[in-house]
Amino acid sequence: MSQIENQPLLQPYHKGALQLSNRLVMAPMTRSRTNNPENVPTELNAEYYAQRASAGLIISEGTPVSPQGVGYINIPGIYSAAQVEGWKLVTQAVHAKGGKIYAQLWHVGRMSHPDFHNGALPVAPSAVNPNDQAFTEEGFKPTVTPRALETAEIKGIVADFKKAAQNAVEAGFDGVEIHSSNGYLFHQFFSRCSNQRTDEYGGTIENRARFFFEVLDAVKEVLDLSRVGVRLNPSMHEQFGITVDEETAPTFEYIIKRLNDYHLAYLHLTEASPKVAELPYAIKEIAKHFRPLYHGTLIINGGFTQETGNKVVEDGLADLVAFGRPFIANPDLVERFAENAELNAPDYNTFYSNTGEVGYTDYPTLSEVALAK
Repeated sequence: MSQIENQPLLQPYHKGALQLSNRLVMAPMTRSRTNNPENVPTELNAEYYAQRASAGLIISEGTPVSPQGVGYINIPGIYSAAQVEGWKLVTQAVHAKGGKIYAQLWHVGRMSHPDFHNGALPVAPSAVNPNDQAFTEEGFKPTVTPRALETAEIKGIVADFKKAAQNAVEAGFDGVEIHSSNGYLFHQFFSRCSNQRTDEYGGTIENRARFFFEVLDAVKEVLDLSRVGVRLNPSMHEQFGITVDEETAPTFEYIIKRLNDYHLAYLHLTEASPKVAELPYAIKEIAKHFRPLYHGTLIINGGFTQETGNKVVEDGLADLVAFGRPFIANPDLVERFAENAELNAPDYNTFYSNTGEVGYTDYPTLSEVALAK
């Protein structure tokens, strides 16, 4: 597979507002490099994303829509004027290299800690402790039992997402992705294990999905939905307090079928982990299961390689493939795939560390390696 024309991943993708030079997506990845009191993106962040601008599409790291949505140290927000100005550095740098970038809008819900909220409890659908770890200034700390949101408060979070989408447009992003995945706030509403509400946001599948669709309806008032993506993880199990049960598959089938009415930029799904292999009611092959149910652009994510990524596109199970760790260590991942070149190995010790450029912007490209010889 040495020729570009023989690799589906390296072919352009044109559908609606997505006009992409190839089908490699840089997955959203927390890197904890925004080390300043206001969580404002910096020139270092801009350099990092610009290095990877040859990706067909970059999805930014999760960026909280409000102070209440924060649950990790040194992550850039998108709720203040200063943060919007900081993100302009990033989007301008990516666009100068011919790239496209979406902002991932995030609220972690109960996956936070009082340390982030002046001692106040994190919020969630219900007062259920995920019994996991929160990454604070003092290292990892056990999560706490969160405070259940009052019904009236949920409208305020909907407004936060709407404002964040508006901020993303002002910052120059090409679109946004709603982070409704991986055990964070939306996922907490979807799941029976974390949502024990008795109001209109709990109980039935429709009620547990209500908040999510209210956010989409609000966001479309400030941004055409052809520039809005959604991320879901239908078979996430025993992570961040989320467990798969008999209603999990029907819940995500309901959500994804209903998304056909929204004409989004894309649906971004994560493949199932081995943890669900023995669960009879869990979906084991996510792309294969949901491809027939969703009629728009589908991104698949989850441990893909050059070979398996090309195959999933060739087989028609996805349109685009999101790569995470390979993009961390290989800013020129697209070029390396085109040349079937060896990949740099990622340094796991610097994924979330406050090490500045080390393990962030110092991975060599093929051209840099050639020059050094």
